[in-house]
Amino acid sequence: MTAKSIGARLAWLITAGLFLFFFVLPVIWLLLAPTKSDAEIIRNNPFAFGSLDGVVTAWRNLYAFQDGVIVTWLRNSAVYTGLALLITIATSIPAGYGLALTQFVGRKTLLTVTLLTMIMPNAALVLPLYLEMDALGLDGTIWSVVLPFSFFPFGVYLTYIYFSSTIPQDLLAAARLDGCSEWQVFRSIALPLARPIVALVGFFGFVGNWNNFFLPFVMLPDSAQYPAQVGLNNLLTSSAVFNTSSGVDNAIMRPELALATLVTVVPVLLVFLFSQRALVSGMLAGATK
Repeated sequence: MTAKSIGARLAWLITAGLFLFFFVLPVIWLLLAPTKSDAEIIRNNPFAFGSLDGVVTAWRNLYAFQDGVIVTWLRNSAVYTGLALLITIATSIPAGYGLALTQFVGRKTLLTVTLLTMIMPNAALVLPLYLEMDALGLDGTIWSVVLPFSFFPFGVYLTYIYFSSTIPQDLLAAARLDGCSEWQVFRSIALPLARPIVALVGFFGFVGNWNNFFLPFVMLPDSAQYPAQVGLNNLLTSSAVFNTSSGVDNAIMRPELALATLVTVVPVLLVFLFSQRALVSGMLAGATK
C-alpha cells in the first residue's frame, strides 16, 4: 500500500468521522430522547433506548401543552404549505416554459431579475414583504404567509433549465404546424413531458415552505396561527430547559422537545420517501439529450 493510498484512506476516515459526529449522532440522540424521561437523558447513556411508555408519556405532555396546540401548528403548516405549493406549481412551470421556449420583449431582463431574486437571501426580503402585506391589509392573515411562499424563483429557474435542455424545439414546432395554439402546445405536449421537473419543483417548494421560520414569525401575531416551525420556537421559550423564568411549563422538557421536533420532520420525510423516483428523474433531467 502506497503512501498516497494511505493518505486518501485516512482523509476518507476523517471526513466520515466528522460527518458521523456532527450529523448522525445528533439524529440518533433525537430519535432516542423521547423514549426516556428527562432525568434518564441527563444521567444515563444518551444513546441508550428507554421504553415505548416514555414516548407515550412525552406525547401526552406535549399534547397537553396549551390544549393540543401542537396539532393546530401542524395543521397550519399543512394548509400554508399546500396552498402555496398549488400556486407555485401553477405559476413556476408556465413561467419557466415561457422563458425557455417563447420569444417576447423583455425576456432576457425578466430572466436576469429571476436569477438575481433567486440568489438574494430570504431574510432580506422579509421587511419589504411585510410592508407590502401591510399596505394591502393582509398582514396577520393566512395570505401574508401563503402569497410570499408561492413566490419561488428557484422553481422558475429549474423549469427554465429543463425546458431549455430537454424538450426538442422541433416537437413543439410540429405541434404548432398542426394547428395547436401555444396553450395547447404547453398543456398537451410540454407539460406531460415535464412531470419530473414538476415533481422536483414541488418537492423543493414543499420543503422550503414547511421549514420556513422567519417569514411566518414576522407576519403572524397569534400563536394559534403559527406553523409548526414557529410553534417549536414558542415551545422552546415555554420550557424550563431553555427558560428559567417564572411561568414556564415544567412538563415540557427534553423528551417532549425532541418528540415535537420529530413530529414536524415526519411530513418532509414521508414526501421524500414517496417521491424519490420522481426526484431522481428531475435531477437527472437535461443530463442527456
